[in-house]
Amino acid sequence: MVRYNLWLLAGLFLATSTRAQKNAAPSELRVDLVCHADKVGQNGFVTDRNLEQARLEPAVFQTARIASKKPSFSWIMNSRKSGARQTAYQVLVASSVQQLRSGTGNIWNSGKVSTSRQLGVAYAGKELHPNTVYYWMVRLWDEKGMPTAFSAPAAFLTDSLLKPFEVPRVPLVKTVQQPQESRTLDKGNLFYDFGKAAFGQLGLMVDAAGDQDTLRIHVGEAVDGSGAVERKPKGTIRYRLLTLPLKKGLHRYDPVFPADARNTGSKAIPMPGYIGEVYPFRYVEVERTAPSVTIKSLQRQAVNYPFDDDAAVFESSDTLINRIWELCRYTIKATSFTGLYVDGDRERIPYEADALINQLSHYAVDAEFNMARRSLTYLVYNATWPTEWSLQNLLIAWNDYLYSGDIRTVKMLYQELKPKLLLALARPDGLISTRTGKQDSAFARSIHLSSFDGNVVLKDIVDWPQKGGFGLPPSAPGESDSFVFTDYNSVVNAFHYEALVCMKKLALALGEQTDARFYEARAAGVKQSFGRSFIDPDSGIVKDGENTGHSSLHANMMALAFGLVPEQHKAAVRSYIRKKGMACSVYGAQFLLSALYDAGEAAYGLELLTATGKRSWYNMLRTGATMTTEAWDTEYKNNQDWNHAWGSAPANIIVSRLMGITPLSPAFGLIQIKPQPGPLRRAQLQLPTLRGRVHVSFDNITASFHMETLLPANTRGVIYLPKRSDSDQVFQNGKKISAASDGDFWFVKDVPSGAATWTVNY
Repeated sequence: MVRYNLWLLAGLFLATSTRAQKNAAPSELRVDLVCHADKVGQNGFVTDRNLEQARLEPAVFQTARIASKKPSFSWIMNSRKSGARQTAYQVLVASSVQQLRSGTGNIWNSGKVSTSRQLGVAYAGKELHPNTVYYWMVRLWDEKGMPTAFSAPAAFLTDSLLKPFEVPRVPLVKTVQQPQESRTLDKGNLFYDFGKAAFGQLGLMVDAAGDQDTLRIHVGEAVDGSGAVERKPKGTIRYRLLTLPLKKGLHRYDPVFPADARNTGSKAIPMPGYIGEVYPFRYVEVERTAPSVTIKSLQRQAVNYPFDDDAAVFESSDTLINRIWELCRYTIKATSFTGLYVDGDRERIPYEADALINQLSHYAVDAEFNMARRSLTYLVYNATWPTEWSLQNLLIAWNDYLYSGDIRTVKMLYQELKPKLLLALARPDGLISTRTGKQDSAFARSIHLSSFDGNVVLKDIVDWPQKGGFGLPPSAPGESDSFVFTDYNSVVNAFHYEALVCMKKLALALGEQTDARFYEARAAGVKQSFGRSFIDPDSGIVKDGENTGHSSLHANMMALAFGLVPEQHKAAVRSYIRKKGMACSVYGAQFLLSALYDAGEAAYGLELLTATGKRSWYNMLRTGATMTTEAWDTEYKNNQDWNHAWGSAPANIIVSRLMGITPLSPAFGLIQIKPQPGPLRRAQLQLPTLRGRVHVSFDNITASFHMETLLPANTRGVIYLPKRSDSDQVFQNGKKISAASDGDFWFVKDVPSGAATWTVNY
């Protein structure tokens, strides 16, 4: 059995040691899901100023602002003991650190509250005032009734206007980065490589003998065959020439990137004034007009939303999938530069489809939830034109609640989410269509669809670009596998069904029982109509729509992903999908991989993840991109960019499918671990959650499967292990057990928190 550094560093098997038995104080205190709400920035750089100083100079300093009248509090219980759980808490909120440490809690003293609730604890003290700093701390009681010490104090600053609830705004941050490599090119230009592209700004220290010299600075994402910055990159891969007049002597220069007309227009998300304009670049090449000019230093100030680089860790025996993981993980960090999920640098516009994949992958690499919530809120009121993307609002909303455990955003948006189901476009059997004359101005207003590129109606998209391309020749096949568009579209109705399922679950979470019954009945009706209208009764293959015999990859993978393929037809659909290969875009790959793993096709899923052809993540790496790209290659979309997070599906697929870690109850109160390694020899993962970090590692060899798990305190688990035959022997912590069987898995319910080992001998 292999022991990994991740496990040794984490001390996972110290559960019986004296130190592990101590009741450590709670940590990672959050207010309205913001961790480190007391950080203060100035022009994006973290400072040592405190919130009181920031409160007095709001034009100078940036902080998170808590705008809710009754914010919620959350924390992590620190214990590796088996079965460790919280049985009570006490929260103190005070007007000063001194009041807090005195134990008075002059703003709120919750007293000892007997509950296991550690997330979303609603403030219930004196009325909070705007533009005021508050301090708080918490202590817990464990399963034996033993208290912890109080946590270290945390602080937050309220906004200038308090509302019943509002998603907090968290300021962007800048990080100073040095080149990883610098050299002189053959033609004498100075060349700098930062290793990865980032959205940022450039800073130089230059010494000039006179005041007549000028630097020509080439900045870009790609290099040409000679190793210089590519001056004419394909698509929307970025290149910019900056001209910098110099002054005599040693001076610092911060050249400003001019605004791009397209990505700074009315639809684009603007950069905040305290940050300024940014540009995505990895490479810098400097032309010197005189040998007397000396570049003393050159640095990049990278801009992103706060991100914990150490939160998630993945490593496996496959070096390619390790590289793909890092590509996707870094993409989530780097593309967060506006504070909302946008479609990359070309437009900087939020789209629902980008937001859904971005959200899932963000949850896979960091325990951060407010960026997704702000993006959802924005998109609800700023709809885009693709039909399926309106429906994806419901998927985003459900993910928000499932992963954060906080229903407040959904509650705030609930009435606005209802029209996003597009029930107004339905015929009596429940199927919907955008092409039967039911869209009018009232409908457009109900979903907040305003004029968008001259288009005021929804149109079915399936995948992008469609046949004929976007800027490609009319003969270009597009990414929709020759999908035949009819009035009633199977892909659109698959999303409609999934949106109804999500809405039913959200209604239940809100206590809207009548609504829940309604959406459940609608979903059942759509499922029945879907089978009757779109599934060939003889072959079991899903057709693109009514009045066509054509079947595409998209029709089949979406139906399989959303549970619309009857059991008797699943084998045929799986076989059909395998024959198609990666006949979809990087966006469609999210649903293809989800469908494959959920249907037991782990080996084929891993094959696609680690493919090396043009339609692969390896091709992104091979071309030189350091973030996921908008398309598999420029030949499939000639205006594609190299900073598009909708290509980051492997991040969330590795976590939720390959390693199999998913929440069965909100915020991972009940955790499912169901690894599907396929032929992968070994892997390990650390996943951050609001309750703490989940650890899973496995060794997958011919004779056995061995897995080690660590569940955070105050959680329980359901563990699945790969099954080969009924004669397998299953062991838990070295002891043979009688595990239940579920298809190709053995499973064990109600597993307590803490460390455990699992073995299946074949």
